[in-house]
Amino acid sequence: MRASPISPTVDFSADGVQHGFLRLPYSRDDSAWGSVMIPVTVVKNGEGPTALLTGGNHGDEYEGPIALFDLARSLKAEEVSGRVIIVPAMNYPAFLAGTRTSPVDKGNMNRSFPGAPDGTVTQKIADFFQRVLLPLADIVLDFHSGGKTLDFLPFCAAHILPDKAQEAKAFDLVHAFGAPWSMKMLEIDAVGMYDTAAEEMGKIFITTELGGGGTSTAKSAGIAKAGAANVLKAAGILKGTIEATQTTWLDMPDGNCFLFAEDGGLIEPLFDLGDTVRMGDIVARIYPVGRTGEEPLNIRAKMNGILAARHFPGLIKSGDCVSVLASVVMT
Repeated sequence: MRASPISPTVDFSADGVQHGFLRLPYSRDDSAWGSVMIPVTVVKNGEGPTALLTGGNHGDEYEGPIALFDLARSLKAEEVSGRVIIVPAMNYPAFLAGTRTSPVDKGNMNRSFPGAPDGTVTQKIADFFQRVLLPLADIVLDFHSGGKTLDFLPFCAAHILPDKAQEAKAFDLVHAFGAPWSMKMLEIDAVGMYDTAAEEMGKIFITTELGGGGTSTAKSAGIAKAGAANVLKAAGILKGTIEATQTTWLDMPDGNCFLFAEDGGLIEPLFDLGDTVRMGDIVARIYPVGRTGEEPLNIRAKMNGILAARHFPGLIKSGDCVSVLASVVMT
């Protein structure tokens, strides 16, 4: 396979603090010899584990970029034992556009792994992470939130894995992150995901969903900042004491967690995030908008649980996720 076209302007093996770019050549109408310049920070001090911290995997999710741009400017080498690699906005074109997918090629970064060095811009970025950055890492923290179309309870999550030792280490970091909610997460579509790429390499991978609606709040950004520091401390990379917080553990046991719209229209939520829902409850109604006098479509829960996520915009399309339910397993 050919080498990655991306050239880092930082030396991942050098001690100290370095701010630079992952430079990807990109010839376009307004810049014949242009480049996509993805900001990156490396903080290294001697030997020790490596943490790869990423945000902006989807460009309309902001807690991760806020926490990581802040960490990149403030983290000092003498505070670190090992190495921290910070990429606040993985899909940089999508981040600048405020869109989930790239405006360059419509690529969804989190469905583009393992990528390709001779593919689209998004595939080239994924390939660099797959073949260069992930192999350097021992632990990976990838920040997500709901973007413009979903809203979540603020949680940190890891996946149920075949390797139980790897799984246990991931859930230990989830606990250390200290979000108000902690999730044993089920993915409905794991093909091409950054998560899957990291986990298949044996990396300890954790992620988040910290709100949504295409914005952030003081609370959600604060959770992201504190969580990143806590994970680095738990990994033995950052000096200091982990902030003690209480978390409630949730589980997504099977596909009954997810409810989808079979028709589009105007959505009326009947439960708010964190509310208790019983099997058979009407979670939301979808009103046809083509004419008056039509009965709404009732979306009923398929399990007992709490509302962990919901569709955000007021209008919904057929096939959109209406809501996600989760079971409370421990506090």
